[in-house]
Amino acid sequence: MTDELELLRQADPVPSGAGPWRDRPLDARAEHRLAALMSADAPPDAPAPERAARSARTPRPRRTRRLLLGATAASAAAVAALTLTFSGAGTSPAQAAPTALVVQRDAPALPLDKVARNAEAYARALRSAPGPHRGSHLQSWYLSMRTGPDAAPPVTVPEERITRWNPDGSGSELVVATDPRHPGRPVINDADGEWRTVNDGKVLHRKTYPEGTRLDDPVTGDGTLPARPPADPDELRAYLSTFYSGAGTKTQPLLMALSSFLQEWTPGPRESAAVARMLSRLPDLRPAGQVVDRLGRRGQAYAYRGTDTSDGAMDGTLQLVILDPETGRVLGMETTFTKDVPDFQIKSGDVLSYEAWMP
Repeated sequence: MTDELELLRQADPVPSGAGPWRDRPLDARAEHRLAALMSADAPPDAPAPERAARSARTPRPRRTRRLLLGATAASAAAVAALTLTFSGAGTSPAQAAPTALVVQRDAPALPLDKVARNAEAYARALRSAPGPHRGSHLQSWYLSMRTGPDAAPPVTVPEERITRWNPDGSGSELVVATDPRHPGRPVINDADGEWRTVNDGKVLHRKTYPEGTRLDDPVTGDGTLPARPPADPDELRAYLSTFYSGAGTKTQPLLMALSSFLQEWTPGPRESAAVARMLSRLPDLRPAGQVVDRLGRRGQAYAYRGTDTSDGAMDGTLQLVILDPETGRVLGMETTFTKDVPDFQIKSGDVLSYEAWMP
């Protein structure tokens, strides 16, 4: 098979159908496949062969989407499981909102300090540990909603995003509509507010960036070159304050900044240890227990309950940060509702968003 999804999954550290996903670095063949896909001559909106004839518009940046979620708060957000059928793609329904992760009560909950010490020991043991690299591999399920008295219930949209950057500032970005929980089945897509279902593997966005590309600073809007993240926990927290104001003193902005950071950078072992140590110093981030994430990986979950809306927190929500207990690497982040919101057809436990990071 030579279509976009097959190329993507051959470039992926964990192909679909391989059971629980296991992280491993890309080999030379996979890198070649990924380069072939990202440098394809087809324009970003060209539909893949044997896929939906209707092309997708470029999605809004994830940072903007997360900012909007934080600003609207729980009273303006909703999640509901919605089943749609894709015209021409058979009768298999698209899958919408995932269920919340289940904490395994029979497994021990590790203190964050223990995970931080494990991560620091792991980083020290690697004499030539790789440093951070700019770019990321992210699978996400995020909220999409409409407004108005006759609006349909909101839906959760699954996407996979791969960004690669080179030392000279050139890079590429690829976004595909896919849900690894249901390989091969149609998925829901939000095309600038228009809901539809598309075939698994539909390319939503593909773009290459020239040498010397600068990023817009989230505070000033100026074009800046991204600074290399520090490996000291105190310096890292100050660094994350450049992503969101308030991250230096409040937990909710810090977690939002951490999400944006991980969309831009893939930390090395030392930086992951710094993240774990930084999180271990948060008094309101508490151990929840062991979980198996949506990519089949075992991790330790740590919970923050949003109550203080003055710092941007969403009242009535619970946020989980899932860490690898040995390396401190952030595996994922999940936000769920902790109370019903009848006006938006929300039940306690519904998922607002989930992000899973891969090497």
